[in-house]
Amino acid sequence: MWLHNRLRIPRWLGNDSREAAVRLWSIAWLTFVWVLLWGTVSWANIIAGIVLAVAIGVLLPLPRVPVEGRIHPLTVLALVGRLIVDFFVSSAQVAWVAVRPGKPPLGAVMRVRVAIKSDMVLTLAVDYLNLVPGTMVLEIDHRRRMLYVHVFDVRSDKKVRQFYKQVSFVERMFIKAFERDSEWHPSPYHGIDDDYHHVRPADRASAQGLGDGSSR
Repeated sequence: MWLHNRLRIPRWLGNDSREAAVRLWSIAWLTFVWVLLWGTVSWANIIAGIVLAVAIGVLLPLPRVPVEGRIHPLTVLALVGRLIVDFFVSSAQVAWVAVRPGKPPLGAVMRVRVAIKSDMVLTLAVDYLNLVPGTMVLEIDHRRRMLYVHVFDVRSDKKVRQFYKQVSFVERMFIKAFERDSEWHPSPYHGIDDDYHHVRPADRASAQGLGDGSSR
């Protein structure tokens, strides 16, 4: 706590320790990719990679992505394990439906609402659904947190219930991995949906004031 209160974070790294951690991870990743491209691990390549990564972050910054929760590695590992299982099981099911004799599968676009708060985590959840054969997210309503998903086969009520059960599992696991209520700190910079992020007007005004002051 003493170190946290006295440690000054450079402005280009972010406004708090979580944003700084994300930026440092990006620098480390870009440095790794640079060294990988050269194919030789040397101090020259590592230093050049760090300089290039910092230059990219400063000169070509990506839009701000608020870091509002904490990562739980064990839950993330469980989520990845379940993704691998779902991938192979769904692949086998889709392959069987494609080659078996009889009526073709009945596809449909299903609408489902999720309680995921962060845009970053919502993107990861959508990627999960897109990686599993048989489901493809076609549209995202960010403001209402609504997903429109094409489902490969909804010929029966059982298939429909399986789809909603799958989405419910994905929603629950991603919240458990990244957005636990006890660790959730809404960012005033989010600017998407106050109904979900519960940002006080005073906090948002303060954040906007800081942004205006830094740009002058």
